[in-house]
Amino acid sequence: MASGGLIEREVGFFHALREAGVSISLAEVLDATRALGVIDLLDRESLRAAYAATTLKRPAHRPAFDTLFDLWFPPVTGEPAGSSALVEPDSEGEPGEGLENAGRPDLDALRDALRRLLLDGDEQALRRFARETVRDLGRADTAPGRQAWFSYRVLRGLSPATLTASLLDAMLAGQQRGGLAEKVARQTVTDRIRAFQEMVESEVRRRLAEDRGPEQLGKTAVQPLAEQVDFLRASRDDMAELRRQVFPLARRLATRLTARRRLGRSGRLDFRRTVRASLATGGVPLVTHHRPHKPHKPELTVLCDVSGSVAGFAHFTLTLAYALSEQFTKVRAFAFIDTCDEVSRFFTPGGDVATALARMSAEANLVWYDGHSDYGHSIREFAASYPDAVGPRTSLLILGDARNNYRATEVAVLRSLVAKARHAYWLNPEPQAYWGSGDSATAAYAEAIEMVEVRNAVQLEAFVQRLLPS
Repeated sequence: MASGGLIEREVGFFHALREAGVSISLAEVLDATRALGVIDLLDRESLRAAYAATTLKRPAHRPAFDTLFDLWFPPVTGEPAGSSALVEPDSEGEPGEGLENAGRPDLDALRDALRRLLLDGDEQALRRFARETVRDLGRADTAPGRQAWFSYRVLRGLSPATLTASLLDAMLAGQQRGGLAEKVARQTVTDRIRAFQEMVESEVRRRLAEDRGPEQLGKTAVQPLAEQVDFLRASRDDMAELRRQVFPLARRLATRLTARRRLGRSGRLDFRRTVRASLATGGVPLVTHHRPHKPHKPELTVLCDVSGSVAGFAHFTLTLAYALSEQFTKVRAFAFIDTCDEVSRFFTPGGDVATALARMSAEANLVWYDGHSDYGHSIREFAASYPDAVGPRTSLLILGDARNNYRATEVAVLRSLVAKARHAYWLNPEPQAYWGSGDSATAAYAEAIEMVEVRNAVQLEAFVQRLLPS
């Protein structure tokens, strides 16, 4: 292990996890420290498991945890022992310094060795090979006297993906193609190649951490957690992960709401019962009596822009609204692009969310004129066609970036809807710094309704806790 005692490394590791967005309390830090007394500290995987068991609460945080753990608790330090026998001596420079140099590594021999290791499936041998190939191929001089490590140099030189066909031939060994055996073999090859690529990337991170320090590298080595990714910049994989988090998020919010209701379950003071009970104690009201508390469950109406620029945000929020439906008397959802349609019928209890979203996109009447966002016309149609959608018990949510293509805003209609509702909020997935720029009508709408920046799932969770009744 690199310089620094175990406790110092532990403190630095937990600090890096917090900076990456993983929530770790002081009690969990103490639990992790106590766990060190019951494991073999020389067993690195036991240490990893102990830290993960005591600090992680969400499976989605595990990749970030593993990446940072490998930086702070590397499997080896310095150069791997021994020397690759597959690399020819380089008399004109460092090993692997430019693949065109004389005396360069024997790439054909390295590829043959990689093929054998992938075929055998020996993880430890494959990891040792990854360390050696990073040493021999991954180093490059970025400036006089300075060097850096790059995984792409290793993966470009070895091209492990091009070995798939020969590995399949070897694994099947004359078996019939196209059946279950080939599917299993292909999946096995894909998994082993992906594992080798991750080993190379991990080794590159280890060497960079030794050169620069894990504190500096930890800030860039970890991808933002799914709940921290801006909705408007989220990839398809990010949105898929966010949708997987919807129901766990809804359960957490519902649990907090239930606890809040229990704390406030006493209603108003029942004066008569309190005075009557005080007669037994000489007129001193030692015990107060209260009327039964009747927590109300409001209605929720969601009006969301599902045009291309904000569709991911709207879909995620609609899913969350229906996951929280038990906390509301009624949930109604309306979608719009340049006109409005109710889409509640697509979200049935227990139904598949992906199917509901697909049906909404295909069947809902959301386009009136040209298919470009028209908030003014949509708000006017919503108020005229669904007058019962907003009432004194309704929490009204409007979702969208308020980019109205320079069309009429119908702020007066929106103001009348807000006046009818119990609560009304506009959730905007754009950074607040962009509000009012270009065709954004946020300034006009913000005069009629409270506009809240909700760029990611963390901000959305904070807002929903504010929305839920106490």
